[in-house]
Amino acid sequence: MTSRREFFKYAGLTGGAVAAAAVTRVAMAALPEPILQSSAETMAPLVPNSGRPYNPVVTLNGWTLPWRMNQGVKEFHLVAEPVVREMAPGFKAHLWGYNGQSPGPTIEVVEGDRVRIYVTNKLPEHHAVHWHGQRLPNGMDGVSGLTQPSIPPGKTFVYEFVARRPGTFMYHPHADEMVQMAMGMYGFWVTHPKAKNPLIDEVQRDFCFLLNAFDIDPGSYTPKTMTMLDFNLWAWNSRVFPGIDSLNVRLGDKVRIRVGNLTMTNHPMHLHGHEFLVTGTDGGPTPPHTRWYEVTTDVAVGQMRQIEFVADEEGDWSFHCHKSHHTMNAMGHNVPNLIGVDHSGLAKKINKLIPDYMVMGERGMSDMSEMEMPIPDNTAPMMTGEGPFGPVEMGGMFSVLKVRKDQKPGDYKDPGWFKHPPGTVAHEYTGPLAQPARFSAEGGQSMPLAKKPNASTEVQVRKPTSHNGH
Repeated sequence: MTSRREFFKYAGLTGGAVAAAAVTRVAMAALPEPILQSSAETMAPLVPNSGRPYNPVVTLNGWTLPWRMNQGVKEFHLVAEPVVREMAPGFKAHLWGYNGQSPGPTIEVVEGDRVRIYVTNKLPEHHAVHWHGQRLPNGMDGVSGLTQPSIPPGKTFVYEFVARRPGTFMYHPHADEMVQMAMGMYGFWVTHPKAKNPLIDEVQRDFCFLLNAFDIDPGSYTPKTMTMLDFNLWAWNSRVFPGIDSLNVRLGDKVRIRVGNLTMTNHPMHLHGHEFLVTGTDGGPTPPHTRWYEVTTDVAVGQMRQIEFVADEEGDWSFHCHKSHHTMNAMGHNVPNLIGVDHSGLAKKINKLIPDYMVMGERGMSDMSEMEMPIPDNTAPMMTGEGPFGPVEMGGMFSVLKVRKDQKPGDYKDPGWFKHPPGTVAHEYTGPLAQPARFSAEGGQSMPLAKKPNASTEVQVRKPTSHNGH
């Protein structure tokens, strides 16, 4: 039997005492030790050493919260507190989260477990935690003012219920939730089946992460909490590419990916190189007759989606949200489109006043990824990430599924870039090119106009200035 201290050390975590005004020293000794995490790296799966066995998940750029068994009850300790989250190398944000991180740690239990969760509030305002998707007593649902009194700053409350059904869930505040969720407060919850379930397959790799969005001005640290739709950072587990770790799997592995959406819009999640089945939602596993193969599935606001596939194609496969502006960082919505504009003459005049002025945008935005432009401190560039063939020109909600035949079972280390077999990479064609054939005349009309207009009509187009609805 591994000791608790060794157990926590194995998980790469650190323990520490929490001072909660509502709990005396004697009572605090009865609480599970609060475990804190400061690293943004993907931690190894936490293999259970007590309670019912299960195949643990891997939280992308996150970790699983350890527990203790107390007379048959699985006990956890969440600490709601201000945190500093590294969203990408060189870019940190001042957020709110749980146990030192945003998102908070993943909670893993087994169907039928009685779960007791202590929540200590170290925020400057009241708090409450909602266990999204769970079947539980109404008074444990975590809606401030409706099902419970709020948790005041410095106090500790306890939630207790039975994990009644297996599935993919999450937890988040239902107290000043617009502010607290905009500040990064949420976490993943996985309930594993207690026995073999005909709707739940065994998998070799099981990943999970939450979709989130922030509005952080370039050069600043704290999100704007009143933003409704105009976010500039689209994240997975409060990380933006190239800060998002790759999903590393073995060729032939059955892979499950669980995704939850706590942003203000939907996200069509797209996987390259493979087809997948949607095998679960926050309502539970999907019946087999409702499943069909997809390469993209939409995850709406407040939803969970669980996809599964066999990783049978070697390579480095993109995995991303298919809304193109969600794969960029530090976006600005007031930038005009200058494609096709020749402003070289104007640039010469501006250079007399601003020697370092650069012409940008007249050929598209890819120049932004190639120029080493100075940017404000603590800012993620718009399109970053260097691949084996040059800039990837992606940011935000983007990562890579790395499938390797020599990846060992249970090994989640990054194998590096894929070594393509000879002759399997797109390359320049240097042979002769024939002139393209063009139509010599326009096609006719199946039903000609009875009377042709005397003059052609020019349509006047006015571009919209609002971003409503996106």
